[in-house]
This record gives sequence, C-alpha cells and structure tokens, in this order.
Amino acid sequence: MSPESLERLRSTIRDVPDFPQPGILFKDITPVLADPELLNEAIEGMTEAFAGQKVDKVVGIDARGFIFGALIAQRLGAGFIPVRKKGKLPWQTRGVDYSLEYGKNSVEMHVDALAPREKVVLADDLLATGGTAGAALQLIQESGADLLGSVFFIELAFLNGREKLAETGPVHALLTF
Repeated sequence: MSPESLERLRSTIRDVPDFPQPGILFKDITPVLADPELLNEAIEGMTEAFAGQKVDKVVGIDARGFIFGALIAQRLGAGFIPVRKKGKLPWQTRGVDYSLEYGKNSVEMHVDALAPREKVVLADDLLATGGTAGAALQLIQESGADLLGSVFFIELAFLNGREKLAETGPVHALLTF
C-alpha cells in the first residue's frame, strides 16, 4: 500500500476525546467506512499480507470486526465466521472468558464454525490490549484450525496488545498509533 494511501486513511480517522469514558482518546473510523474509496483502500491494505495464500475462513470479532472481516473474506474468496459476545449466536457455541482493563467479558463462536486444519485469518478493527483478540484466537486454536495470522485496521502500540498475540502467529496492522 502506498504511503499516500496510508496517510489518507490516517488523516480521515477522527479523534474523539473522553469516549467511551474520561481519559480515553477514541479513534473513530466511521469516516473511513463512509467513503467507498477509502474503505476499499483499507480492505486492500489489510489483505496484502495474505495475498497468494489459501484462506478458508476469516474470523471477525463483534462488531466492527464483522465489517472488516466480511469484506476481507470476500476479497480472499473465503468464508466468514463471526465471534460474538456471549449469548448472541443462535447455535451451539464454545466460549472464552477474558479480562478487560475495566472488567470481564466473554466471546463465543459456533462449535462447527471451523474445521481442523482449515486455514484461518483473524480480522478486527482495533488491536489495543489484546484481550478480545486473544480470546478469539483461543477459540480458533481450540477448533484445530490453522491460524495464518491476525490483521487489524488500527493498532494502539502503546497498549502492547501485540505482545499478547505474538505466540499465536504473525500480527499485521495497517495503521499504528
């Protein structure tokens, strides 16, 4: 991806102070999502790391990961698998509980979503502390699928989430703050 495209994406992301709580500087990606050219550039950049590889499924994390994950899956000719918050999927699930900086959460995936040895990519909008992505990666590992790597639209490097994911496989981020 060209430096100009990356700069266009970076400059379109809106900083929202004190959201969702005081002291947080939220990176609002909705202006990128609203622009078809920028959205296309984002998806193109996020798929580059997996170009030429056989990808069977892309796993996306609730909720913005659904947007990126589904578009990446379509681009790679793969299926899409949602990882959702507990109680939101209609079929039999397996789940993982994990800690957040300010509490606990749970994510789930259908028990039959991934088959052993399927080639899988994890996609999400944001890598922060790595808690949610780590839980999703645990679900992928428990399925017996082969993780090709993880890809994020934005990485907040100062929160060190990449360190939590490093043992699971390659971690790619299109933009780093």
